[in-house]
Amino acid sequence: MSFGLTNAPAFFMYMMNSVFMNELDKFVVVFIDDILIYSKNEKEHEEHLRIVLTRLREHKLYAKFSKCAFWLKEVGFLGHILSEKGVAVDPSKVKDVLNWKQPKTVTEIRSFLGLAGYYRRFIKDFSKIAKPMTSLTKKNAKFVWGPKCEDGFRELKKLLTTAPVLAQPDVTKPFDVYCDASGQGLGCVLMQEGRVIAYASRQLRKHEANYPTHDLELAAVVHALKIWRHYLAGQHVSYLH
Repeated sequence: MSFGLTNAPAFFMYMMNSVFMNELDKFVVVFIDDILIYSKNEKEHEEHLRIVLTRLREHKLYAKFSKCAFWLKEVGFLGHILSEKGVAVDPSKVKDVLNWKQPKTVTEIRSFLGLAGYYRRFIKDFSKIAKPMTSLTKKNAKFVWGPKCEDGFRELKKLLTTAPVLAQPDVTKPFDVYCDASGQGLGCVLMQEGRVIAYASRQLRKHEANYPTHDLELAAVVHALKIWRHYLAGQHVSYLH
């Protein structure tokens, strides 16, 4: 691949996904040149390692040994800490949020919400908490940092430092989806065997403010199906309101 191509990262990602097509989301996760291999036990992990290394050899791809780590019980990956307990927020990444000063401009609000929003799956009712701040980013909105904005700002920082450890989904088992709706937004929780896998929420769109209650409840279910379709497609799912 020639250096300097504007689509080089996308092309490389496509190639890596093609190489590990049969293993993706079974025991391999790939993000550009980062390869994560996960297994239930050591014997299984040994076999998974062999398969991945064989794939790399077959396609004449090489991994630098000094940048590799094997047989880890806990690993940091894309801003998360993965372990047998589940998925947690990487504390080193949250430090940036904790040290964030009160936003003074719309650009600073967007930057903060972008960083905090990366971990929104860990925060119940993220959209509701962030709404006073997101309202300031709308076109022609007057910038007035009031008590509601300050409360939401502090609440998000607090919740990120106390975020729960989320369970890893098992696609061989049924899922439970809890949905709720209000005049402010939609909220969903994806669970399995009593443990939270992810939270999701969004604010109501302008036309949805006129929806009756039953339509809003249905909109929450549709929202859950869209964002978690990669988990729920073809699975046994219970929807609870």
